[in-house]
Amino acid sequence: MTTHPALQHDWLGACRRAAEGLQSVLRDHPTSRERIIETGETGGGGDRTLVIDAEAEDRVFEELQRLHDGGARFTAVSEERGNVDFGDDGVLVVVDPIDGSLNAKRGLPHHALSVAVATGETMADVIFGFVYDLGPGEEWRATLGEGTYLNGVRVDHPPPERTTQDGRLELLAVESADPRWLALASDDLVAATRRIRAMGSIAVSMCQVANTRVDAMASLARTRAVDAAAAQLIVRESGGHVEFVGAPGGPLGAPLDLEPHHPVVAARSAETLARLRELPAV
Repeated sequence: MTTHPALQHDWLGACRRAAEGLQSVLRDHPTSRERIIETGETGGGGDRTLVIDAEAEDRVFEELQRLHDGGARFTAVSEERGNVDFGDDGVLVVVDPIDGSLNAKRGLPHHALSVAVATGETMADVIFGFVYDLGPGEEWRATLGEGTYLNGVRVDHPPPERTTQDGRLELLAVESADPRWLALASDDLVAATRRIRAMGSIAVSMCQVANTRVDAMASLARTRAVDAAAAQLIVRESGGHVEFVGAPGGPLGAPLDLEPHHPVVAARSAETLARLRELPAV
């Protein structure tokens, strides 16, 4: 396989240093009272920006600037700053400094740095993905054609999905878990799975599919690229399946921008993916 020129730069090292910076930011703001403070501004994704979001993004952009100074050329697509030109709009770096910021704000464990590098404008073009779950301190990463790694160990031959005697999944991760959307999908969820988990981070939930900690994952609302771009490659490189439901151009046709476009489903088998794409979503 020919390595794309974009991968000649040390994305993994930059991501790891950024993750260390994020850990420092959270240590400096250890309580919920400190983490709920807002900057008074609205980020590129439309959400009100927390001080910890802004400081976390600063740490990520320090590393992006270091890569640029070393010769990397790209455009960053970021949760808070929007699109930032680093010299090449043909390579996109899709960043969410803290996916699951509500969890971080409330002191719940799952919140993650998510970074994806892509050579085009859709999910199908992602060639590197990095997710660092700041709660348990787990590093997930994948490079196109080279497999998925958890804490530096390749995820080889993950277990198959587990089902109950009546054919339902044993465990399904659900995101965008607004009670109204859960109510809308309740009958379909009962038919699809025995148990559900809502972790509060799309990136983290998707990564759990990569080594079958959960049997599948589904969002009940449209997702943004910053939340899912890295994790979808991590699932696929582990041998799993991902679909952005209704995306033009196929299952991975969702665009790498800041707008919420399509619900996402991920599973260990194509059969389960087909079942989950029928879940009602908003």
